[in-house]
Amino acid sequence: MGHRLSKLYTRTGDDGTSGLSGGVRVPKNHERMNAMGAVDELNSVVGLLVCKLEDEELKTLFTTIQHDLFNIGGEISMPGHSFIQKSKIETLEAKIDEFNELVEPLKDFILPGGSEAASICHMARSIARRAERDVITLHYAEPVCDTTRQYLNRLSDLLFAVARVINLRLGHDDVLWKKELA
Repeated sequence: MGHRLSKLYTRTGDDGTSGLSGGVRVPKNHERMNAMGAVDELNSVVGLLVCKLEDEELKTLFTTIQHDLFNIGGEISMPGHSFIQKSKIETLEAKIDEFNELVEPLKDFILPGGSEAASICHMARSIARRAERDVITLHYAEPVCDTTRQYLNRLSDLLFAVARVINLRLGHDDVLWKKELA
């Protein structure tokens, strides 16, 4: 395979447009570019999370998720393509159930925090929600595959469950929201 990215700048975006796979150019603030950017940002913070994790099971899980997110970015860049299979969603759901069984049922809302890794996981969760919103915005303008939208929805749920598990495994309590402090 040759060098696909031999030059980092092309100057083609200086006019305020970006190229999609296939050569179509769209404004940098197009719904498709916003969705791709949010998924890319999510992938970056998941990468940061992987760097902060000591748990090999979670590192492996989130490295796989990074590959899925990269595929989602590619899918968004290629209208009409789908790379996320239903089995990926089923895997996320199984992991959510597995991790949720490890922690005490919630009786109160929790705030992001506890440990640094859990806080980063909560940050990834909130970015996942934004990525999902941006993909939905795109979907209303141009269809996006159902499984991609479902994947992002489940991913934010998984990130919430994993943040709690990280705190549990590190011996940190979840930070409970206290209404009287509001």
